[in-house]
Amino acid sequence: MVGLISATTLLASCGLFSDKDEELKPKKLVDIQQTVKIKRLWSAKVGGDSEFLRVALRPVGDGNRIYAAGHDGVVSAFDPQSGRQIWRTKVGMPLSAGPGVGEGHVVVVSKDGHAISLDSGSGVEQWRVELDGESLARPLISGEFVVVQTIDNRMRALSVYDGRELWALEQSTPALTMRGSADPVLVGNTVIGGFDNGRLVAANLISGDIIWESMLSPPKGRSDLDRLSDIDGSIGVVGQDVYAAGYQGRVAAVASESGQVLWNRGISSYEGVSADWNSVYTASADGEIVALSRREGTETWRNNDLLRREPTLPIPFHTTVAVGDLEGYVHFFSNLNGTAVARIKLGKSAITSAPLVVANRLYVQSDSGSIAAYEVVEDRPKRQAPDIAADES
Repeated sequence: MVGLISATTLLASCGLFSDKDEELKPKKLVDIQQTVKIKRLWSAKVGGDSEFLRVALRPVGDGNRIYAAGHDGVVSAFDPQSGRQIWRTKVGMPLSAGPGVGEGHVVVVSKDGHAISLDSGSGVEQWRVELDGESLARPLISGEFVVVQTIDNRMRALSVYDGRELWALEQSTPALTMRGSADPVLVGNTVIGGFDNGRLVAANLISGDIIWESMLSPPKGRSDLDRLSDIDGSIGVVGQDVYAAGYQGRVAAVASESGQVLWNRGISSYEGVSADWNSVYTASADGEIVALSRREGTETWRNNDLLRREPTLPIPFHTTVAVGDLEGYVHFFSNLNGTAVARIKLGKSAITSAPLVVANRLYVQSDSGSIAAYEVVEDRPKRQAPDIAADES
């Protein structure tokens, strides 16, 4: 296990895995014509600095509150309208993943492999259990189950009531892997996870029985480095279709009932995919933002403004997709043609976790532990007051 962690940490620090690429600098930003107005509504401090640690701490909402966690072990709940902090809890351990929210619980995972559940209303700790492995994936909560995936290629379901293990499954682990894990997603009663061996695996949420396995990103090449095929990024779901991406592999659409690959395209990504009703979005390994047709997988646009700027996963927001980068900028591209339409800066620290959209607002958390809420300002023509004197005459 120590060797695996050392290898993945080394790979993460190498950026794009070659001496030539290490010498390339991030593409410089150029001025853009801002055609969409973005307004910051509020900002707050979540917790400690996690820059360069590559942890999976990203805000989450349940419709009533926004929850966020810092690497230093602080978990907070905020009012989404005002940014007022409702509660703040220190769990006493550095955190690596979360929070996940559901069924009145907020669950985070510590760096040393403890799952910790808090009451979503008060922040009071309910339970904590040891997982015997670090997690870099957001916990999934549904019904009486908390599904946690760890970097040793294991997926576990815990009881939402007391944290006891209900079932577990495991996949083979390659000799060399990247640092990261895909967040498990739920389609009906089927939980779907991506693993470091390039497989998507679907299991019954209740029993843990495997329903299907699909080789999304087959390993290729002779060396362990060439054969990296991890599925580490976000998995998108629209209806009954699942969208995922693998490093040095493919972006693919998969039927959630059978695991059948509906279409695939040769794009390497470790950020994964997001999707709306029309398109699938991803950030390629070198930083290009790519949009594909959700139905057929045909490429609709590609933007290279963020080459080597380590962009986050593009997230659909109004008529744009929002993307964070290594210098603390949030970029907004038209979801129709990929044109840059707005740019804001959260702070000086990198943004490595994808933004969150809840209702009509965008929430972004930086690696320094800052969180901010934004909205699109609609330009509406001012109504002119009627000329009363003219009417009377």
